[in-house]
Amino acid sequence: MSEIPGDLKFLKSHEWARVEDGGTVTVGISEHAQSLLGDLVYVELPAVGDKLVAGAAAAVVESVKAASDVYSPVTGTVTAVNEALSDKPETINEDAYGEGWLFTVMLDEPEQVAELLSPDDYAALLEDESH
Repeated sequence: MSEIPGDLKFLKSHEWARVEDGGTVTVGISEHAQSLLGDLVYVELPAVGDKLVAGAAAAVVESVKAASDVYSPVTGTVTAVNEALSDKPETINEDAYGEGWLFTVMLDEPEQVAELLSPDDYAALLEDESH
């Protein structure tokens, strides 16, 4: 299993969140999620200015095998989307925790971040799923 970056928080549905300076959160899907999906062929992102609710579907990633909703880990307003994914969705497969980010959100409720899984908790979840 690949290394899980220590600065990330996770949802049980395999989205990651990185809290940035200024109260924004960058969101993507985990290395584990992209490996389960396989080669990604299409990404549908929210629009800048969209209001997202924690736990609600915010984006869609589609692979040759399946389409999967991506859930927002936090409530807030979309401040940026990774436009490059429109032409190169496979970037998520290549660099799930870096260039493969999906969107950023300005947090409405910063305390929500504390409710997300730590990297260790997420690793334990993956371990449980593999049994």
